[in-house]
Amino acid sequence: MPLSLWLSLAAVCAMGAMSPGPSLALVLRHTLGGGRLPGVAAALAHALGVGFYALLTVWGLGALIVRFPLLFQAITWGGAAYLAWLGIKALRAGRAGALDAAAMVTSGRQAAREGVLVALGNPKLILFFIALLSQFVTPEMSLAAKAIVVLTAMVIDGGWYVLVAVSLSHSRVLPWLQARGHWLNRITGVLLLALALRVVVGPIA
Repeated sequence: MPLSLWLSLAAVCAMGAMSPGPSLALVLRHTLGGGRLPGVAAALAHALGVGFYALLTVWGLGALIVRFPLLFQAITWGGAAYLAWLGIKALRAGRAGALDAAAMVTSGRQAAREGVLVALGNPKLILFFIALLSQFVTPEMSLAAKAIVVLTAMVIDGGWYVLVAVSLSHSRVLPWLQARGHWLNRITGVLLLALALRVVVGPIA
């Protein structure tokens, strides 16, 4: 995979990971309730679930491109519509969102279990990955390239939420983020709408 294409992949995966939602709320709750270790455990376990869905998506998209190109196109546009809906929802969210999640008494084992369950129990991740990865999967894509796609999604997701857990374990960080939650939602909304438009335009070269 060319470096320029991988950088594009990394950028869209980072955008997906940073989007506020139940995954951010999960890491936030476990970090506030149990400290840094449960937060990191939830982050890494969530990344495993994300990697599983990314693997399924890469395999499925490759088969659809070869056998059912029109269906693949329809699913891609459906994924773009979902991204646009997420963007509009983020723009309308204001200050409310995952940053308002309450703390909970927790342990590293409980956090890891819930991290996997939140990822695997969220079928919307499939839609999200369809919209993202449809820009990178091709019929001639090698097994190594597919592995790079999956590992990139896993590492970026895990790395982002580990960073969140480490940062939020410092008491001053969360109030700063909450005070600027509306700007976080607005930026995320604009980026998601731009990504939806990118999906409709066509694959990234």
